[in-house]
Amino acid sequence: MGELLYSGKVKQVWSTDDPDVLEFRYTDQISVYDQIIPSLVPRKGESLNRTTCHWFDLVEKEGVCDTHTIDMHAPDRCLARKMTVIREPGAIPRDMENVFVPLEVICRHYLAGSAYKRYTDGKVGVEEFGFEPGTQIEEGVKLPEPYLEVSTKFEVYDRLLDREEALQISNLTEDEFQAILDVVLQVDAIIEREAGARGLIHVDGKKEFALGVGRKPVLVDSFGTLDEDRWWDAELHAQGKMVSLSKESVREHYIATGHHAALYKARAEGTPEPPIQALPQEIIDKTAALYADMYERLTGQSF
Repeated sequence: MGELLYSGKVKQVWSTDDPDVLEFRYTDQISVYDQIIPSLVPRKGESLNRTTCHWFDLVEKEGVCDTHTIDMHAPDRCLARKMTVIREPGAIPRDMENVFVPLEVICRHYLAGSAYKRYTDGKVGVEEFGFEPGTQIEEGVKLPEPYLEVSTKFEVYDRLLDREEALQISNLTEDEFQAILDVVLQVDAIIEREAGARGLIHVDGKKEFALGVGRKPVLVDSFGTLDEDRWWDAELHAQGKMVSLSKESVREHYIATGHHAALYKARAEGTPEPPIQALPQEIIDKTAALYADMYERLTGQSF
């Protein structure tokens, strides 16, 4: 009988009879803005587990890198290789193997979300995203090249890092760090190929890694799902419409209710955060249908 080792916003990690193997259990919980919504989305956990296992399988079959996944032994559960987690910044020994890298890597293919907000707020210019100086750009534009960002993993809220601080926190060598970035680009090429063939645009997404045997990159956790990535419908995008096919629609609900503004005002002022309210049944049903439909569109398999 396993022991619950960690319970996150949408996923639980359990021990198994093998000390080197963990069981991931995907729940039907849903979260936004680092708050767990007091509503369950039917079969959401199954959709996430089956989708991410699909991508892990493709990555391994195409020889991009190793992954931590061993087996999907239930619709909402999978077995994975255990990696050592060291949370203290800069404390990972340079010769340590099978260790979690305390960074998240975001790869953007279109200008959207927080990247677009940084641009409209005047914090970054068009050159940052690979455009020529003076180029006029709008939300939803395709970037000239994939744009990579790195953020923290173990801080209260994600924070973007420059390359120097990312290396300090992870204690990776330049070559090890670059190897991870190279894998991200290769994995996203697979996602773009597969999703594009089924009428989807992969807008952006995040990935996490460990260093395995020989300190080679090992893809871990989850990726390529509606929780980690942003998706648009290609046909609608060609018509100038950016229709979100992810939990972005849930975020938009809380923006419309005013919760988003109140939450970030409280965080900025250091006052207690307002509790997040449950979702209306209509949005729960719509979200459940979206997770089921997107599993089929992303993988080409029946849900």
